[in-house]
Amino acid sequence: MAIDIQTMVSVAAYTGSGFAMGFGAIGAAIGEGHTAAMANIAVSRNTEASGDIFKNMLVGQAVAESASIFALVIAILLLFMDTGGASLVKAAALFGAGVSMGFGAIGSGIGSGYPAGQACFGIARQPAVTSQLTTNMLIGSAVCQTPAIFSMVVALMLIFIDFSGAPAQPTWAAMLGAGLSMGLASIGSGYGGGLAAGASCEGIARQPQSVAGVTTTMLVGQAVAQTPSIFGLLISFILMFKSFPESTTLSAAMALLAAGLCMGFGGIGPGIGNGMAAEGAVRWVARNKESAGDLMRIMLVGQAVSQSTAIYAMVISLVLIFVL
Repeated sequence: MAIDIQTMVSVAAYTGSGFAMGFGAIGAAIGEGHTAAMANIAVSRNTEASGDIFKNMLVGQAVAESASIFALVIAILLLFMDTGGASLVKAAALFGAGVSMGFGAIGSGIGSGYPAGQACFGIARQPAVTSQLTTNMLIGSAVCQTPAIFSMVVALMLIFIDFSGAPAQPTWAAMLGAGLSMGLASIGSGYGGGLAAGASCEGIARQPQSVAGVTTTMLVGQAVAQTPSIFGLLISFILMFKSFPESTTLSAAMALLAAGLCMGFGGIGPGIGNGMAAEGAVRWVARNKESAGDLMRIMLVGQAVSQSTAIYAMVISLVLIFVL
């Protein structure tokens, strides 16, 4: 049965909508569940602080929910918006939008659950620093949401920008590659940022007077952990906005699709690895403030080595786009 282009665009939009919300629901639910589990442990440890723990749990879960709300917005747009001109490029762009937001919400949702859970547990241990723990939780969780925001921005661009002037071949592969690059690269950064933020809440609960040093180290560590998602964003922008000459060869399209896959998958491990390095440094800064400088230096060197693999992936992606 022959499928006309308009039907193909509708199918891509509906499939992208399901992809966005289906995958977008994974991370937030896990993060919120972790927060609730830690809140229960915290209440069993200190029942007198149950009120503050409960309120902190709800605030932390609300932040973790943000990633799935972004996915919901993109899913609704794909379901009900006017798709405009019908073309193969438009179909690929709409499906790419769903891919970008679906994958992009996973890491941020899970990552936001770590600082929320540790803040709940920290309140049970140190009720006197509840406000500091909540503040630190919100800062750390907000940074965790950054990759999901990048993914939403790319998804909105793919939905609303008019790519009709570009040749269908191989531009359709570039649109899909853009969504894959951003969505997949966001997973590691969102999760890794959560590891660092969770350790900061744990550290403040152990040593409340270390809040300044802990927060500073957390933010530096999270900033480095975000860079793989920034690489993913860069490759997505190049794939969306570079003009590709018309080519009906399969190799030209696959090179652009492979560029998105390379950067997307290549950003997952470095984002998580950078978060692990930051987690170790942040946790021990609280216990040994005098060694904060040494800990941060080791953290940054370790993150730089971990980051190198994301740079390798970006280099190969650029070769696939500009050389082949």
